This record gives sequence, C-alpha cells and structure tokens, in this order.
Amino acid sequence: MSQINSKSQRKPLLFWGWGYADDKLSDEENRLIDSMVTALVPEGAVELTPPQIDEFELPISRLKNLPYALEGIVSTTVYDRLVHSYGKSYPDMARMYLRQVPNAPDGVAFPKTEQDIEAIYQYAAENNVAVIPFGGGTSVCGGVEPDVGNNYDATLTVDMENFNQILKVDSVSRRARIQAGIRGPEMEAALKEHGLTLRHYPQSFPFVTLGGMVATRAGGHFATVYTHIEDMVEATRTVTPSGVIETRELPGSGAGPSADRLICGSEGSLGIITEATMRLQHRPKWRATASVTFDSFLQGAEAVRQISQSGLFPANCRLLDEQEVAINRVADKPCSILVLGFESADHPVKAGMERALEIVREHGGTLEGDVVDNATHSNSRENEAESWRNAFIRMPYWRNRVTAFGIVADTFETAITWDRFPDFYRSVNKEMEKTIADITGHPFSFSCRFTHVYPDGPAPYFTFYMVGDTEGNLQNAIDKWKSIKQLSLQLIADHGATATHHHAVGRDHRFGYEQQTSSLFRQTLAASKQFLDPASILNPGVLIDPADREVGITGIFSTLNNSQRDQEDADN
Repeated sequence: MSQINSKSQRKPLLFWGWGYADDKLSDEENRLIDSMVTALVPEGAVELTPPQIDEFELPISRLKNLPYALEGIVSTTVYDRLVHSYGKSYPDMARMYLRQVPNAPDGVAFPKTEQDIEAIYQYAAENNVAVIPFGGGTSVCGGVEPDVGNNYDATLTVDMENFNQILKVDSVSRRARIQAGIRGPEMEAALKEHGLTLRHYPQSFPFVTLGGMVATRAGGHFATVYTHIEDMVEATRTVTPSGVIETRELPGSGAGPSADRLICGSEGSLGIITEATMRLQHRPKWRATASVTFDSFLQGAEAVRQISQSGLFPANCRLLDEQEVAINRVADKPCSILVLGFESADHPVKAGMERALEIVREHGGTLEGDVVDNATHSNSRENEAESWRNAFIRMPYWRNRVTAFGIVADTFETAITWDRFPDFYRSVNKEMEKTIADITGHPFSFSCRFTHVYPDGPAPYFTFYMVGDTEGNLQNAIDKWKSIKQLSLQLIADHGATATHHHAVGRDHRFGYEQQTSSLFRQTLAASKQFLDPASILNPGVLIDPADREVGITGIFSTLNNSQRDQEDADN
C-alpha cells in the first residue's frame, strides 16, 4: 500500500471499500464469489483491479489561512481525503473503482477537544466552508460524502476518532457516559470489565462510532424492544455553532419535547455529538436459539406477527424468505427460515422459547434440530441460525470483490404495518424482479428478510444481486443501480412505508423522506438548523437544505428530490 501519511491514529482503513487495509477474503470465500459470478454471468465477466492511492490526483485543497489552532489537527493528505470522500454504498465503491472522486473533502480535521470543534466552526463560518461530521464512515445513503453543491468555497470533514473514552460508569443504574468517537469493539471491551454491555450490534459494528449510531438512529442486535439506538440514550452533549446542548441524565421525563430526540437522527446537520450517556444491560447468561422452517415466507410472517404481539419479546426474530435461504445456502430444501433467539442476564429463557415454538407450530412451522442453549451451544453443529449470521457479517467484505466484476450487490429496508405487509411484499417482489430482468437480461437474485419486528409491523430488508456490466464499464452498472434504487424508493413511498428503517436519510434517501414528512415539519427543522447553525455550514444537503440557501445537490437523486420540492411549492 502506498505511503498514507495520515494524521489518524487508528488502524488504516481500506480507502476504497469495506474493512481495514489488511483485511483479506479467505480462499473459500473467493471460491464462493467465483461460483456466484459464474451463476450470474455464465459467459464470464471482466474483473477490474482494485484502485491504489497513487492512481488518484485530487484537486489542490481549497482550505486557506488555517489558524494555528487548526494546523496541527487538519490533514490534506490524499489518503485521508480519499477515506473521507465516500461512505460504503454500492455507488460509493463503484466510483472508487472508476477512480472518480468529484467531491473529495479539501481537508480532514481530527479534533481532540470541544475547543477544537469550536475553532473549526469559527473558521468554517468565516471562510464559507462546509463541515461534514464523520464517525465510522459506514454510511450507505450519502451521509458523509461532501457533495454540497457550488455555494461553498471548500469542504472540511471532521473525524471524531480522538473522542474515544468512557468517561464514567454507573454500575448501580447501569449506565455510562461515553465519548462519541469510540468504536463499537473498543466500547464493548471496556464495558465488559464492569459486567455491562450496550449490546447494540449493527452489521457495521467493527467500524461504527457511538456518535454515528446516535446521529443516524442506527438499528442493532435486538429484533424486538431495543431495536434502535435512541431507546438506549439517556442524555447527550452536542456542540453546535451556537453553543452546547447538554441534556440531563434521567431515567425518564415528561418535560416538554425531548432535546435528545431532536439530536438522535439529526445526521450531523445541527451539531456534532461529543458525548452520550447510554443505558446499559448486564451481559446475558442464559441463551436459547432455534431454527424453524415454514413452507412459505408469508406463512412464517403470520407466526412472527403473533410472536411480536405476545409480549415474549425475543432478542432474535429474523425471518428469511425462500430466496434469502437459497442465496445463503442455509438449508438443503426450499423453505422460509425463522431464526429465533432468547437471552437474559437474570433468568433462564426456556419458558419463553417453548411458548414461541408453540406459536410457531400453530402456524405450521417445524423446528429443525434441537433448541441450542448454553449447555449445548459450544458442542453443537453449526445450525441454520449460525450459518446465516456468519454469511451476514461477511457479506460487506464480499462486495469489495463482487463489485469488480460489474455485479451490483445492494439492499434497501423499510417498515410497514402488518395489515399492509402481504400486499407490499408481493408488489415489491413483482415490480423489482420484472425491472431487474428487463434492464439486465441476466440471471439475478432478489430476497427479503425481517431484521426487526414490532407488535404493529415488521421491518423488511431486501437484498438484490444483479449484473450491471460484464465489460468493466461500471458507469453502466451505476446507471442500472440508479434505476433500481429509484424504483425501490417509489414503491416504498407508494405503499406508505418508511423511506428507511435504520440506514438513515443522508442525501440518497431524501426523496423518500420528503414523501413521508410534511413540508411544514421540514421547514420547522430548517428553522431550528438556522438558529443552531446560522452560517449553514453543517452537512448541508443531508435531511434538508439550509433555510437560507439551495444546496443544489448534484447527487444521484437530485431530479427526484427537486421534482418533489417543485410540487410542494406549487401546492403551497
């Protein structure tokens, strides 16, 4: 790897894809990828060479007259600018393969104190510089790309990696005050010493930061109850250009609108989260996992609905449709699989599992093998649940190589009420499969699973693999991806589902976000931003445009966003 000369203190990241720079696929994974490519492209496809740092010539940094206070924390190296140019969506990676980085930040700041952040704000406001907050960089919705239009003289990304300490642990109340830049594994390792855990594990867990999860309302490990990070937030501290917003550490409050709820999901548009007090749990001692098969996905959905409304609240209740099962090779027959799990730090979970399995049997489900509990887990064969979980964790690494073949591998997710789900599922499958077949002319796969479930509805998560281009023209593949992404957003909007359940809004999902929120609310949010961020420097274009200027997003969904905005202006 070329010399990076980074001011970052962390292990070097793979600047163009998922993972660290020294992460490798196993021989078995490479064989499986080759098999997948052969199935999708029997005639063969060109495999592109991964990009190298010295292949990029970025524009000269436009940052001028940096004050002495910032000189020591701002980097303009090619590596740091590349790492912070994109998130980890399909088009982000494809554009890296094309060596196209039109919106690289002009510099990357690594603040160590809140005073550093305040100095960044002052410099940015005085010099018309857009400020892009950056946590783990795992955004899949354009949330960290410095795509801010032409109204700014430069862009500066703010990487929070130095805010990485646990400041206070209260074992009596089971809570901790934690700096926002700490990464998931380091946070859990430190909490483990106290017998505690946040137990919030998104697929991006090795790289995410606490502040990034809070700012994007990230979904995590639990399929029920504790599904989103904001349910675990007790208090926050956020540095805005107008000052600090700090909330009181309380178990609950009815004192007016919640400031924490405003900060959760703000995606760096109102301020930079520096600390959060998080509600914790004791580490689980009792676990039980089961795999259940159904003849069809919709049959399994009815069982899951009753489980979600039973008050059992399993930790894991993920239903895979027939295509998802086949793609991940977790069963040797066509079926839908329910991955069901219970855990507790206080009591055995056998009774909960037994009742859930009674519900399953009432809906025609069949338990495959035995229930895997604490006593049998270490000696049991890998069951369907473990097999699927391992494939799920490794899939982002696979995409690093799959993308090189011109294959589009991507997902979209949402949430919808139970009464509307069957029609929604059928419609999405029909329209997506027809469109993918029409625009590719190659074999493809399209599948669905539930990531989270609620008493009033599921969170379906759709995955697709399709051939974008076989001759190494990834721009052609990006254009096909764009059509599919636009269709998915439109289908979700047409059925009244949410634009995103846990992948945030960013720039890419603004069309869907504007469909599901009222214009008046977005104007209210813009007014709040104008007060907290009077120079409109913070992550412009994410969620909303600043009230005082049109960002003029040049991203992939500008046409959809602008047409929606024009219609609202006409209605008003």
